[in-house]
Order: sequence, then structure tokens, then C-alpha cells
Amino acid sequence: MARLRPSAPRRCAGALLAAWMLAAVPAAHAGDGSPYLLGDWHGARTRLAGRGVSFTFKYTSEVAHNVTGGTRSLTRYSDQWLLGASFDLDKLWGWHGARFDAAMTDRNGRNLSDDAQLGTYQQVQEVYGRGQTWHLSLFALTWKLAGGRFTWRLGRIPEDADFDVFPCDFQNLGFCDSPPARIVGDDWLDSPVSTWATVLDWQSGRHSHLKLGAFQINPHYTDDHWARANGWKPGFPGGTTGALLPLEFDWTPRLHGLPGSYRVGVWYNSAGGKDLYYDVDHEPIALTGGEALRRGSSGGGYVGIQQQVSGEPGGRGATLFLNLTLADSDTAATDGQYALGLEYHGPFGRPRDAIGAAVGATHGSHRLAAWQRLHDRLRPAAAVPVQDGSEYAAELFYGWSPAAPVTLRPNLQYVLHPGGTSRQHAWVLGLKTLIAF
Repeated sequence: MARLRPSAPRRCAGALLAAWMLAAVPAAHAGDGSPYLLGDWHGARTRLAGRGVSFTFKYTSEVAHNVTGGTRSLTRYSDQWLLGASFDLDKLWGWHGARFDAAMTDRNGRNLSDDAQLGTYQQVQEVYGRGQTWHLSLFALTWKLAGGRFTWRLGRIPEDADFDVFPCDFQNLGFCDSPPARIVGDDWLDSPVSTWATVLDWQSGRHSHLKLGAFQINPHYTDDHWARANGWKPGFPGGTTGALLPLEFDWTPRLHGLPGSYRVGVWYNSAGGKDLYYDVDHEPIALTGGEALRRGSSGGGYVGIQQQVSGEPGGRGATLFLNLTLADSDTAATDGQYALGLEYHGPFGRPRDAIGAAVGATHGSHRLAAWQRLHDRLRPAAAVPVQDGSEYAAELFYGWSPAAPVTLRPNLQYVLHPGGTSRQHAWVLGLKTLIAF
């Protein structure tokens, strides 16, 4: 991932925004409970939504400081701006069941995991990466067909918009957003990146859905230099190598009246990938230094569970989650991950606040570890850390919402065996800020 030195205006942006936010919070408290910091625009927002046009403006920032771990203690700041719009084409033009969505994302700042050389598989600031620049995050048409039982989407879409959907409340990447993107991120692209894709969603039962997608695989999308020049454009880049085909079954029952989400999925990658151990002649790369063997295909699978277990449906109470993900160990440097945690909403009589806790592990590929061991035997002077184990992570946060549009989440992270090695463990203090304008 690119590490860019932010300009002076961008370094000041966080401080200016914080000052504005603090000044605006009392006004938000005195208002009508609007979920937006800028309110209803004197009623214009509601009128536009009634005509089929709605807008999304969101800001997320993450600050992280390593108390231990890495080569030195540092503090790093990164942020993201999301600008989106949705158009109900039925209300606007009479296209029954049709909607068009578009979103742009701008990322800025630096990354503690890299700058302090923590050596982690999962970043301690999830909002960083994919090129610190503008991205076209969504540009798609959606149709409801057959009385709403079928939904068809076509355009530029990130995988996490429809598959293995998981919220991003934590700051450690291991507990945030679509799990497959955490271990096969070169192929499974989540926000802010989108690819040309199509998704078919069939409501197979009252509480169940079956989804099938086809997403373009193109190395340009993960190239930071390409993203800085082209990431915001809706064009079709050359160099496509294949397609990623996810298939998912969702079940969303209510157990004892409390909502749950259960999903199981698999994916097939027709582009394959480079073997981590063998060269084109099926000899160890560490021995020959040759070109890696190209595997014709790869794949993986996942299971995700979210279930509210106490309190009021969709409101105050505790929700448990479990995510399990496996990938092809021949081509994926990290071939497995699990995350287990809970969130409690409405603690201490504060309905907008939340407490979150999670633990998890990311496992390195045995194939990569075998290459590293052989490399170190052959070249001891240039030895590399052997990633023959799992990285274990934990995070605890408290989400304080002084007003509906604003949430501050101070957090404490702990990473054991960063990168699956014997590197020094890391304690990280963080602060995640979210504002809806």
C-alpha cells in the first residue's frame, strides 16, 4: 500500500473538522433529532427524498498510537470522506422497481501498521488503503423484478455491498467489513474500490435469499499508482485476467423475536494466482529464483453469524457475531481467519452508545512458510521472518454518541504474534470518529 505524505491542508483538516463538530454538537442536541449534522436543509432534504433523490455525506477518521510493538512508537491519522446519491427511477421517470446509486470515496493520511513496522496481517486502522485518493465506490443500476422476489444489479460494485456483508464498527481490520477481503484482498475487493460486476439476488423464502455474482478481476484496481490517476473514473480498464464468482445463501430469522443473520458462501476465482512455493518448472522458487507457477483457479468459503441475544429487537441489547473464512493456501498468503465478538447497544441508559469487544486470528499459508524456511536456510544473511503461525488480535471499544450524527469510539487493541511471527506483541490506542452530514 502506498504511504503518501499528506499536504499541510490535509494535515489540518482533522483538527478543523473536530473544532466544527464540537461547535455543532450543541446545535444538533437542540434540534429535532436529525441523523444529519447539517440537518434537513430547511426541509429540502425531505422534499428531494419524496421525489426520489437522497444523498449521503459521511466522514470517518481513525487515530492510532502504538504503546508497544514495531520499531518505534508513533501516532498516525487516516480518514475517509464518502459522498453518495441514490435516485429512485420509479418516482423520477416511471421505471418500475429501478434505482441508480453512485458513491465517491476519498482517503487520506498515514498508516501506523506500516510506518511503525508493526508487521501485522491486519491493519490497526482499517480506513487506510487501496490508494489514498478518490475512488468510484459505487455506480450501479438495480431492478426489482417478479414482484420484488428477484433483484438484479449491474455496474461498478464492491463485493462487500452484497456478499458477506458485515458492519465496520471496530478499528482493527480483522473485525471490519467483508471478511474475505481481509485475506484475499487482491481479488475480493471491498469499498472504497468497485469493479464492473453483476449480482442476482433471489428471495427464496420469507427469510432467505440466494445470491450469485460475477465480478471483474483486474490488477489495475489494486495498483495505487493507477488509482491516483483513474480510480474515480467509471471506465473499463484493460488487462482483465478473469472473474470472481461468489455464491451465498442468507437466512434472516427472528429467534424469540430478536433479529439474526446467518450466511454461508463460497467463491471461485477464474484468474487463479501465483503459487507461493513452486516455479513454472515445479521447483522451489527459493532454490531457483524462477517465475512463480501460475495456478489456473482458486477459491474459498465463509460462514457468518450475527444474532441479537437480549434486549429490544433492533435496539438496546447484546448482539453476538462469528465470522469464519478459508482461502486457497497455494496462492493466498493468509489462508484462514476467524473473528468472534459482541456489541452491546444502549449501555448506562444511553440508547445511541455501544460497547464492542472482539477476538480473532489470521493464519498464514503453510506454503508461504515453507518458502520462507527454505529461503532462510539457503540465504541466512538475508533471512526473513517465518510466518508459520497465526496472528491473534483483540479489540475493546466504547462508542459515545453525543448527538445522533456523531460517534466517537476510543478503542484498545492488542496484537499477539504480528504477521504470524515471533515479533514483539503490540498494544495500540485508537480513536475512531464518524460523522453523518
